[in-house]
Amino acid sequence: MNIISRRKFTLGAIGLGGVAVAGCGNGIGSRGALEIDARVDTTLRYLYEQYPGTRSLYEKSAGMLVMPLMTEAGMGIGGGYGRGALRINNQTVDYYSAAKGSIGIQIGAQQFAHVLFFMTEGALSDFRRSPGWAAGADMGYVFKDTGDNLRAETTTASSPVIAVVFGQAGLMAGASLEGMKYTRIIP
Repeated sequence: MNIISRRKFTLGAIGLGGVAVAGCGNGIGSRGALEIDARVDTTLRYLYEQYPGTRSLYEKSAGMLVMPLMTEAGMGIGGGYGRGALRINNQTVDYYSAAKGSIGIQIGAQQFAHVLFFMTEGALSDFRRSPGWAAGADMGYVFKDTGDNLRAETTTASSPVIAVVFGQAGLMAGASLEGMKYTRIIP
């Protein structure tokens, strides 16, 4: 009877330990979601205040992925990472990470924010169903002009996904989203 009790205790402890570890890995009980949502809210306020024209993109979009802080660094080989939230009708529906790697002539580090506006239900649906969606050359970009105005090219207006990159800081030339992979996460 003593051996059976020890076995039950040991198996029970292992089982509870496994559940606890799994819970930690999945973000259960963490403040990750609250922190991401707070950063997304701050980023959107900044975006709409600094670039009022982006509000019309939001109003026309089926949803948007807001990445409040992307950090990139490189010296020959580079990489970048950030976390954000997918919002539909101004409500968070999922959380995502973005990661990218690069090889080439590069040196430096930078941080920036970006928002992907999904202009069609099909583009939003493709993004949400994908196990890992990669940004590519078919995405339209809104560029920053001098005078802090964002402008969209006429070809951008018909793009299913429009990317707005802003708030760049650091010593690295340009911020491109091409090759960026977005993956759903549990913060």
